[in-house]
Order: sequence, then structure tokens, then C-alpha cells
Amino acid sequence: MHITGLPPPTPASTSSAASTDLTQARLKRQSDIQLPGVKCWIKDLAVVSPDMLLVSNYSKQCVQLLDCLKGEVVSEVQLQEQPYRMCLTDRNTAAVNVGGGKIQMIKVKDKTLSKGRELTVSENIRGQTSCRNSLVVSYSSQPWLEVISMDGKVLHQFDKSGKSQHFKYPDFMCTTPGGSVFISDNGTHTITKVDGQLNILQTFTSPLLQEPCGITAVTEDQILVCNYNSLVLLQPSTNTMSTLLGKDEVIKCPYSLTYCPDQKKVYIASGYTNFFKVYQMS
Repeated sequence: MHITGLPPPTPASTSSAASTDLTQARLKRQSDIQLPGVKCWIKDLAVVSPDMLLVSNYSKQCVQLLDCLKGEVVSEVQLQEQPYRMCLTDRNTAAVNVGGGKIQMIKVKDKTLSKGRELTVSENIRGQTSCRNSLVVSYSSQPWLEVISMDGKVLHQFDKSGKSQHFKYPDFMCTTPGGSVFISDNGTHTITKVDGQLNILQTFTSPLLQEPCGITAVTEDQILVCNYNSLVLLQPSTNTMSTLLGKDEVIKCPYSLTYCPDQKKVYIASGYTNFFKVYQMS
């Protein structure tokens, strides 16, 4: 199944779609969370437990464990390179892209972070997501996508023959509860859905997508995407997108985000800031 070309919504229908077609997706603003210190560039977020966030802090060249209730960093581990994207491989382990063709495993135990093993991949790595005990990795040029085992062995690779133009800058990725992988590409302004063998299942385009970046799965059919000055909800089953949050909701340049299923909360980091926006989803 290959879907492209969502019908452009009219300005009047954008907000109504969010309130009628998407009645099961409402966001209520919660109190912001502030990282201690000066402004920084947060490259990615991951929920470790209902009140604990892992933060990929590019500016400080470290990964931090943030207590959301206290607004305190309870542990951090310094890295040799700036961290970029990250994902959880289990509740106690995160895979962090540290540039230079390396993925650093970070262990979480008793609210303390420590380094684990390191995987070597292509130097043009952009992001990764965990899927069925493997990692799906994106790159800024060919091979574009790979599935690798937890010890670094390549299991699947995106078929370059005849498909090399599908991606330009695949970056952020997320995995749904059912094991589908969604990839945001801010070069083609698309979202692509692939399976565990990297077969393309759907491709989504819309006037609502402008340089999409951070992406997270709420359910199998609710995908949140950070977009230029907005947060977009994608529903794959109906091939629809709607803006959930825009600049009128005091959201500016959202960059990375994550979803906590236990508390049904969305955490959003935007641009060069040490603030996180927090929303309750219902």
C-alpha cells in the first residue's frame, strides 16, 4: 500500500478536523519543566519511567536523567561526542547516536546512568528506533535505512536499486506498539511507514508538513509529528493529518518529543531552550 498526496485542508477546516475527526486526541497544557542551567539544544527525549526522562543534551555533550516532578537532573553521563537521536531498547537501556558512526548504549539503574557497549555504524547516521529486539537506523545518504542487531550485525538494508530518491534526509523515527516504523524526512517533507524488513508500506504528504522532525507513536493509529511551529497528528488508517497545536498555543519551533503511555503525557522540546512543554493527552 502506497499513499501519497493528502488533500489540502482549507484554513477553516484545519481546526474543525482536530475537533471532529480527531475527537480522541486532545491536548491539555500542563506546567512546563525547566532543565537547570542556561539554554541548551535538546536533540531527543525518551521516557524511562512515568516521572523520569532521558535527555540528549547536545550543548553539554551528555545524556541526562531528569526527574520531572522535581525538575532536577539526578544523573548524567558525559560523552566523547555530542549526542543526537536516541531510543530505548528496554526500560533500562538507551541507544544514543553520538556521531562519527557510533551508537553508545546507556544503562539506567537506580536512577544512575552509565555507559554500556558501543556499536559501530556508518558515519552518516541520523537516528534510530528499537523494533523487535533490533535497531532500525537512518542515514543522511545511502544506504538510507538499516536494521541491525544489538551487537551491530546488519540484518536488513533499504534496497537502493530504483528507490534511492525516496529519501533525502530521513532522520527521526518511532516504532508503534505493533512494530511498524515511521520516519520523518525534512528533505522530502514526508512521513514514511516501513515494516521490520524495511519494506515501504505508506508514504504521507500534506501541506501541513513543513520540515518534519521529532516523531512519536501514541497508538498504532496516532502518530505525533513535530512540524515547523506546530504539532501534527497523523492517522494512518484514514490517511489524515490535523494540527493539534500551533503558534497560537504558545508552541514555537518544536523539535523533539516523546510520549509517556503510563501518564498519557506528551513532552516537547523546541529549539535552543531548556524548557519542555508538557501536555496531557485524552
